[in-house]
Amino acid sequence: MAAVVAATALKGRGARNARVLRGILAGAAANKASQNRTRALQSHSSPECKEEPESLSPELEYIPRKRGKNPMKAVGLAWAIGFPCGILLFILTKREVDKDRLKQMKARQNMRASNTGEYSLYTRTWLGYLFYRQQLRRARNRYPKGHSKTQPRLFNGVKVLPIPVLSDNYSYLIIDTQARLAVAVDPSDPRAVQASIEKEGVTLVAILCTHKHWDHSGGNRDLSRRHRDCRVYGSPQDGIPYLTHPLCHQDVVSVGRLQIRALATPGHTQGHLVYLLDGEPYKGPSCLFSGDLLFLSGCGRTFEGSAETMLSSLDTVLGLGDDTLLWPGHEYAEENLGFAGVVEPENLARERKMQWVQRQRMERKGTCPSTLGEERSYNPFLRTHCLELQEALGPGPDPTGDDDCSRALLLEELRRLKDMHKSK
Repeated sequence: MAAVVAATALKGRGARNARVLRGILAGAAANKASQNRTRALQSHSSPECKEEPESLSPELEYIPRKRGKNPMKAVGLAWAIGFPCGILLFILTKREVDKDRLKQMKARQNMRASNTGEYSLYTRTWLGYLFYRQQLRRARNRYPKGHSKTQPRLFNGVKVLPIPVLSDNYSYLIIDTQARLAVAVDPSDPRAVQASIEKEGVTLVAILCTHKHWDHSGGNRDLSRRHRDCRVYGSPQDGIPYLTHPLCHQDVVSVGRLQIRALATPGHTQGHLVYLLDGEPYKGPSCLFSGDLLFLSGCGRTFEGSAETMLSSLDTVLGLGDDTLLWPGHEYAEENLGFAGVVEPENLARERKMQWVQRQRMERKGTCPSTLGEERSYNPFLRTHCLELQEALGPGPDPTGDDDCSRALLLEELRRLKDMHKSK
């Protein structure tokens, strides 16, 4: 048809019209080719033109393939949920721990402030003396013969006599049996000490005061007035009542054949002294009168010093011989051994000593003296060098090699735990 139209146009019109017609025909041909290509593409993409799948045999069942599960999907979901929950739990737990620590710190500060206030009233005001007098009256009424039954130790010409006073204190008479001279250590109840002096038939020539607290120095006035030639020894740093003869570290007091050395052991008070009776003159063991520095399985509270100061004082005592007899200022044995069992439950030496102490206390017998060798085996305050205690309660060995720092921190922790144990 297009060829006929073109031939007719060529015959009737001329050359110009022929060129126009040929352009029209070329455009029509291109349009038709484009339409053919479009139909071919549609025929390939049409679902009707897809090949039918081969039919299965009647014996086989067609099971369509299922899409496999992603094994990491559960892990990712758990991580997406667990991670923020873990962060939230950590924050909440840390807040609770911080609250507990803050409460403990406040409780310690309050306890220290309370103790500091009470201690200041006791040592720096007349209320302390009134409190001591009240203690004295109550103890005399409750224990007319003393809180414990004690046995003296007799050596070659020397006698050490423990005197139970107040509710749990000990005073001591150290007697030269040949010269009939006596030295009193911490005579807090002058009536009880005077009764022992008269019973022994001796002359009191000296009072050795370990520190200023009234339960150790309360009898100084009455006894020094009653015995005119009696000298009162102690540290000038401690404000000891009726002090006449100040002593310094390593000073020696001589009475008859008695040679008694003063050792400075600050910590409980600033001027605390202990007294070491030399055993050489009477060929017997040395005797340590420790006041409130060291008890059977315990040590005194650090009122006027630091843990480092107390540690240094305890090390002074540790330098003495194992056979040195320990005569403490209080009957605290059962309570102290109970605490030692908390911090060192597997210490067999402590267990054996505890059984002995319990038998003694059931009969109201005193537990002094012990020996420094025994104390080294079960007294936790003398065992701060032990790695087991450092790992259990303290910071462990100091990485800088400063062993004294680790021991001081452990001693401070032991003292804190002991105060809490006592308050239960």
